[in-house]
Order: sequence, then structure tokens, then C-alpha cells
Amino acid sequence: MQLACVRVRGKDRRSGLILTIPLCTEQTSMEELSATLDYLLSIPSEKCKARGFTVIVDGRKSPWTVVKTVVLMLQNVIPAEVSLVCVVKPDEFWDKKVTHFCFWKEKDRLGFEVILVSANKLTRYIEPCQLTDEFGGSLQYDHMDWVSKRLVFEKFTKESTSLLDELAIINENERAGQPDKARPPDCNVLPSFDPETVLQTGHELLSELQQRRFNGSEGGGGGGGVGGVTAWSPMDDELLAQPQVMKLLDSLREQYTKYQEVCRQRSRRSQLEEIQAKVMQVVNWLEGPGTEQLRTQWGIGDSIRASQALQLKHEEIESQHSEWFAVYVELNQQMAALLNAGDEDDLAELKTLQQQLSDVCYRQASQLEFRQNVLQSAHEFHSTAQDLSQQLDGLLGMLCADVAPADGAAIQQTLKHLEEKLKSVEGALQVLREKGQGLLDQMSNQSSWFYGKDVPVENKENIDHIHSVMEDMQLRKQRCEDMVDVRRLKMLQMVQLFKCEEDASQAVEWLTELLDALLKTHVRLGDDTQETKVLLEKHRKFVDVAQSTYDYGRQLLQATVVLCQSLRCTTRSSGDTLPRLNRVWKQFTVTADERQHRLEMASAFHAAAQRVLREGSEQVELLDSEVFEEVETVGKSLLDRLTVPVIFPDGSEQFFGSPGDMASSAENIRDKLKLAEDKRLQQEEAEHLEEEAALEVGPEES
Repeated sequence: MQLACVRVRGKDRRSGLILTIPLCTEQTSMEELSATLDYLLSIPSEKCKARGFTVIVDGRKSPWTVVKTVVLMLQNVIPAEVSLVCVVKPDEFWDKKVTHFCFWKEKDRLGFEVILVSANKLTRYIEPCQLTDEFGGSLQYDHMDWVSKRLVFEKFTKESTSLLDELAIINENERAGQPDKARPPDCNVLPSFDPETVLQTGHELLSELQQRRFNGSEGGGGGGGVGGVTAWSPMDDELLAQPQVMKLLDSLREQYTKYQEVCRQRSRRSQLEEIQAKVMQVVNWLEGPGTEQLRTQWGIGDSIRASQALQLKHEEIESQHSEWFAVYVELNQQMAALLNAGDEDDLAELKTLQQQLSDVCYRQASQLEFRQNVLQSAHEFHSTAQDLSQQLDGLLGMLCADVAPADGAAIQQTLKHLEEKLKSVEGALQVLREKGQGLLDQMSNQSSWFYGKDVPVENKENIDHIHSVMEDMQLRKQRCEDMVDVRRLKMLQMVQLFKCEEDASQAVEWLTELLDALLKTHVRLGDDTQETKVLLEKHRKFVDVAQSTYDYGRQLLQATVVLCQSLRCTTRSSGDTLPRLNRVWKQFTVTADERQHRLEMASAFHAAAQRVLREGSEQVELLDSEVFEEVETVGKSLLDRLTVPVIFPDGSEQFFGSPGDMASSAENIRDKLKLAEDKRLQQEEAEHLEEEAALEVGPEES
């Protein structure tokens, strides 16, 4: 007999439970049946069992001997609880006499009534609504569903009870303050069953039981009863299971809440211990290897390359520190989260750890930053020193190079470039002093981050190097300044030299221009004596200007000689300027003398012609022939002079003015010569007439 066959379902007219035992043709195990009955009878409450049981033995598929054995076994299993045993007989009934006599005979000894009834007559004793369809009733019942739900209930009860015991032990040990190390970790932290899963199973089971109760209550309200017995309602096992499940769930939730708090506390302690270990790991590294790395890095290098190498080394150190600083950030966030949780027991310890870690990390970060600043300042100092050295080398190269400028403007440009170079050097030196002083100030504070280590020797080397570089640059700059002063003086003298040469060349040009003007524009000889005198006076002044220009050029050329001797150099222009000046001057003097001579001849010609050609006045006496001869002689000489070119000392020739100018002057002279000739002819004619008149008078008188 299996559990799937025997069931407790429905109620009789006394409100007692109905126990149905279906028998089959197979061999029935009394031991299994007894165990099954014991289990089923353990489910209802004592109050329910006190109302008695009605047992239905379905013997339609079993022999009478088996039915008899089962009925007799009920006496041993549930004699006090059984009120009535209904044996459902098959269509082909057993021997009535034997069976009836047997049960009647055993009635007093059995303690309960046994009746034989057909399946269709069973409703005489039990309401149809309390019978399943196999006995002609209307009770809806799925035995396999009940079995599965019962198994779920049993499983939940077993797991929750075991879980409650484990959680209670864990919580009690935690409350008693037993160290975690004294308990097995698997038992302490992880129970045998997952509390969440067990709680979920319990809630689902409770929901199912409550739903079945609700459905059963509604079904019971719709059916009628007989003899005061109501229609079917949920069995006591289901009604009893609900408070059991609810009680287990409440206890489990309570213990699980405590367990969660225990786990939270353990997790917090574990997290705190882990944080403390990591904090000490960070602190020990920073105060140990990290600090030692910084202590060994004290130099600043003696060049840009050396300072760059130190910076690269420092970047490696910073990279190693960054990994630990990242751990610090993570730990700080974890500690901040724990502090925000507000656990009073750990607040003081957490704050102490956080403060210790922050102090060490900030101090180490400050040391790294200070070292980085020192190296950066050292790199800038060496970079500035290198730039200044290059500027000084360039300036020195300019000062050592020979000066061969083309002219004074080039000298001025070179001098301006030198001044700009020197000014740039002075600015760079000032920047070097500022950066050097800043670096010295940083070096003076360097010992403050060495944790008390005495570093005067190391700093002294760095300080001596900084002073040495600045002093060396100052000396080099001073030497360049002295050389610039010498070069400036020399260039100023060269400027004067070029100026003198330029002015001397200008004097030659001016003198050439005067000569050209004398030849091309000073061609008039005047129309009379007065005008010729005016021209003579202008010519003398013109010659004086030329003389002053020539004297100025000579003085400038003498100055160039003195400057060349001072500069120990030969000029490129003064060598031919003096011959040019002398050549032009000689040409000018020759031309001026010729011009002077011509003007004087013109003045004499005009004076003689004026005596001959007096207008508006009667000549009392006749002019001598010498006067006419003088006019003619001077006039012809002047005309001849006008046709003769000026011959320079080098043999070259040059005419005054243009041919037209000379023709105009000659025409004026010829006109006067013609007038003088006409005057002479008139005088001769007058003399001839006088002589004829005298001859005529003489014979008459005689």
C-alpha cells in the first residue's frame, strides 16, 4: 500500500474526518499501510481526531481476506479514533454469512462498527459532497496535487527548522562574542540552506494555502448539508499548515534579519580589517621604499641633459607612487562609505586610519611635488644658462670678426645689432639671476622634507654650482661689454671716416657741379661796361664759393687720413677722392681764369666802344685812330677768344656754353665793331670833307 493510495479527505455527518483506503488486487503490505496511516493520522489536530474517523475501505478490487486484515489492523493503529468503517463491497460479493458473522462477532473486540455497503449506497452514511466521484460524490480532489503540496510543506518545514537552528546558533555565537577564528567559517557564515530561497518557498506555500482556503470557503457556502453537516471545506491539515508556515516564516524572518545583521557586522569587520591591512601596506611602502627613493634623489644636475635625466628618473618614481596613491583613493572612498554608514563602534578607528593614511599620502605627495618643482626650476635655470651662453658665444663671435662694412649705414646697422645683442644678453643674465635665486630659495628649504636627514653637503654642491654658473656668466658678459665698448668706439670712428669720405666725395661733386655750371651757364659777357662789371663781381663770388668747397674737401680728406691711421686701415675711397678733387679744382681754376680773362676783355672792349659810340653827345674833337684800333683789336681778340675752347691740364678741351650762346655773344661784339667802324668812316669822311673845304678856301684866299 502506497501513500498515493490512502488519503484523508472529506467529513462525515459527525464532522469527523473520512479516511479512504483503496485496496488493489496486488499484494498489500501491512507495514507500509501502517506507516502510511501513522503519517496521515499525525497530520490532523487533536481536536479533530477527537471527533473520530470514518474509514472507507474500498475492497472492490481486493479479496475478502485482505479486507479483513486491513479492518483488523485498524484496531491496532487507530482503535480509539475510528467511529465507523465502511467496507465498499464488489458487485460479486463475498459470502454474506461469513463476512457478516465475522464483523458482528468481532464488533465488541474491535471497538468500532463495520458495515458492508455498495458504492452506490455509501451516500446513506456520508454526504455526497464529501465523497469523491469514484464513490458517486461531488467532492473535487486531486490526490497527486495534495501529495506534491504536502511534500513542499514537509520540505519547507524541514529546511526552515534546520535553518532556524543554524541561524540561532550563528546569532547566539555572535551575540556571545565568540571570535570568528574559533568557529568554522562555513558554519558561521553560510547556513546549509539559502535563507532567501527558503523564505521564497514559504511565501509561495502560504499563498497557495490561503488561496485554497479562500476557494474552499466559497465552495462551502454554496452547498447544502444533511443532519447539520456542512458541505466540504479545507481539511484540518491545510488549516493547521497555514499557522505553522506563518510561524516558521516569522521565526525565520526574525532569525534571518539577525543573521543579516551578523553578516553585515562580520563583513564590516572583515572590510575594516582588510582596509587596515591595505592602509598599513600603503603607509609602510610610502614611509619605507618611497621615502628612500626621494632621499637618494637630491641633485639638480649640471646641464639640461643631466636635469632631464633626473626628471625622467623622478617620473619613474612618481609612476610608482601613483599606483599607491590610486590604492589610497580607493581606500579613502571605502572608509568614507563606512563612515557614512554611521557605525559608532568603528568610527574612531576608521577616522584614525583615514587621518593616518591622508597624512602620509599628502606628505609624500608634497615631497614629490616639491622635488618636481626643484627639478623644473633646475631645468629652467640650466636652459636659461645655456641660452645665455649661446648668446654670449654669438656676441663674442661678432666682436672677434673683422669689421668690413660697405658704408656708414652698414656700420650703424652693425652697431645697432651689437647693442640689441648686448641688451638681450643683459636681459637673459637678469632672468638667470632670478631663476638662480629662486632655485637657491628652494634648495634652502629642501631639508624640510627629508624627515630630519642632514643634507648640507649635498645642498652645498648644488648651491656652489648655481653660484659658479651665475658668476661665470657675469664674467663673460663683462668681457663682452668691454669688447663692445671698444668695438663701439671703433665703429664710431669708422662712421666718422665714412662720413668724411662721403662729404669729401660730396665736395668733389659740388665742385664738379660748379665747374659744369661755370662752363654751361656763365657764358654772358654783358652788353655794356656796367653789366660786365656786375658779371665780374658775381664771378669772383662764384670762385670764392668754389675755393671754400675745395678747402672743405681738403680738410675732410686730411681727417680721413688721421682716422685711417687711428683705425689702422686703408680706405677704399680716399685714395682716388684727393686726385679727383685736385683734378676738378685745377679744371675749375683754369676755367675760372679763362672766364675772368674774357670778362676783363669784354669790359675793355665795352669801355673802348663806349668812348667811340657816345650817344647824344657831340664830339668837339675828333677821335684818334688809336681809339678805333683799340676797339677793333680788342673786339677781334675777344671774338677769337670766344672760338677757342678751355684747355684743361690733362689736355682735354671744353667750350663755354652752347654754340648758340657763343654766337649771341659774338653777334653783340660784331654789332659794336660795325658801329665803331661806321663811326670811324664817318669821322674819316668828315675829315676828308674838312680837308677838301680847306683846300677850296686856300686858293680863294690866295
